[in-house]
Amino acid sequence: MSNEASLRDGQSAYKTRVLRVDPSRAGCLKARPGRFSSQDDLQVEWHRDTVDYESLTTAVDLLHNTDVPVAFPTETVYGLGADATRTGAVQGIYTAKQRPSDNPLIVHVCSLKQLRRLLPPSNGGDDYEPIPKIYRALIQRFWPGPLTIILPTTDQSEWRLSPFTTAKLHTFGARMPSSPLALLLLKLCDLPLAAPSANASTRPSPTLAEHVFEDLNGRIQLILDGGPSNVGVESTVVDGLSDGGPVVLRPGGVSVAMLRECEGWENVRVAYKDKAEGDTEENDQAISRSMPRAPGMKYRHYSPRAKVVLFEPGATAPSIPDLKSADSSKGIGIIRTKAWDMDTILRSGSSEDVALWDVDIGPGMEDIARGLFAAFRELDQKQVDTILVEGIDSTDDTLAGAIMNRVRKAAELKIS
Repeated sequence: MSNEASLRDGQSAYKTRVLRVDPSRAGCLKARPGRFSSQDDLQVEWHRDTVDYESLTTAVDLLHNTDVPVAFPTETVYGLGADATRTGAVQGIYTAKQRPSDNPLIVHVCSLKQLRRLLPPSNGGDDYEPIPKIYRALIQRFWPGPLTIILPTTDQSEWRLSPFTTAKLHTFGARMPSSPLALLLLKLCDLPLAAPSANASTRPSPTLAEHVFEDLNGRIQLILDGGPSNVGVESTVVDGLSDGGPVVLRPGGVSVAMLRECEGWENVRVAYKDKAEGDTEENDQAISRSMPRAPGMKYRHYSPRAKVVLFEPGATAPSIPDLKSADSSKGIGIIRTKAWDMDTILRSGSSEDVALWDVDIGPGMEDIARGLFAAFRELDQKQVDTILVEGIDSTDDTLAGAIMNRVRKAAELKIS
């Protein structure tokens, strides 16, 4: 049986290696600014005599010469990367993740110089700039960083994206990560990398190399371990070329409030809908039949194996009697953020007959974002069958909106 057939059948096909890489030992990054970017081009002084550089070359060899994707860290979550121009390589991502191929993938670049190779070439004018003007203020402020912009595809570019990267849309999402290790990999391989989160489809996104190994061991050959991701939720996806004006397609590491501080984005609209906000079975079916414009818009995402119960902001914290009445035979996990006090919960009754695990990921917003997916995975390892999550107020267009979007997509039940 071939490796590809083994993966389709859910079997292990590869021996998965985890290589720890210290980016500062692999090379020294030197950004070259341009007209509207601090990183128009990227130069690297390579440290070729180090194990860290050798690990990067191992990844580059796989990216160039196989259709097996490579997992690597970004500042948001770990990504699963492959050459975005080769259909076989991109299909390798879908096979490893066991993910449908009708969801577009975000293309990662290390500089605007690389991005321009995906856009229409110059017709000879010295002042030609293929990057649309609407995005330049965002690029100047947020790149490198957790922001994805939607751009039109073209048949005239130097790098031509596989239709499996774009899900056969006439647009694609592009991002320049800020993770030094991701930038080094992108520079050394000199490829645009299509890279969704490096988890099995529908599972919580990975923020550690060990999370990737848990989901994809035997399904890929290499994980580059660069330590924890420091944002913890995926990138914000925006479309500045929409007919009705700029829109946010997916909330993420750049908040709506931050976008509205940029020229041309003062009135940006939200074009996504959280699962909790009035969805019906008919709406779900309509969404599943539609073609998503960005990742995270179509299928169930971010879900642990346990049933997730979201307590919306303002809902009363659960009591011990509430926990005892829950349909939970193995145990209950509690994820606290800002207000819930575990001592108060425990004083509400005898907990002798309740197996409880408590994870406190607050109270800071950045701490909550970094800790959410890891908490889901930690409680899965405890084999609880129910996870109660303390929701946070997301009405101020901050990072809280992205956090609550992820929890609502994972939750099977919401309590107001």
